[in-house]
Amino acid sequence: MSKIVDGLLYSESHEWVRIDGNIAIIGVSDFAQAEMGDITYVDMPSEGDELTKGEDFGALESVKASSELYAPVSGKVVACNKQVEDSPELINEDPYGSWIIKVEMSDSSELDSLLDSVSYEKIAA
Repeated sequence: MSKIVDGLLYSESHEWVRIDGNIAIIGVSDFAQAEMGDITYVDMPSEGDELTKGEDFGALESVKASSELYAPVSGKVVACNKQVEDSPELINEDPYGSWIIKVEMSDSSELDSLLDSVSYEKIAA
């Protein structure tokens, strides 16, 4: 069974969100990384890019598949995790410690449409 962390928010497309003030820290869930297998490449946006909730912002590639990443919130990318870009396997090793991007949210009410850990567990079981 996949590990699901309380206190995070989740999208139905398996991204997780940790909130720090007006910043959304975004990564992929344990369920997503397990489904992908060994992640070999992370495609991510550039700092300064504008994201729109629900639209793709990058992708993960593994030996088994390629999977789009979808923005759980809208806003401006303020940081990209270069460690994950250089060593994609970090997502397999620690999906909740290996964030992909940080976004300055333009509309925090979008968080209301995300799932809490109990709700997410129902789709990631």
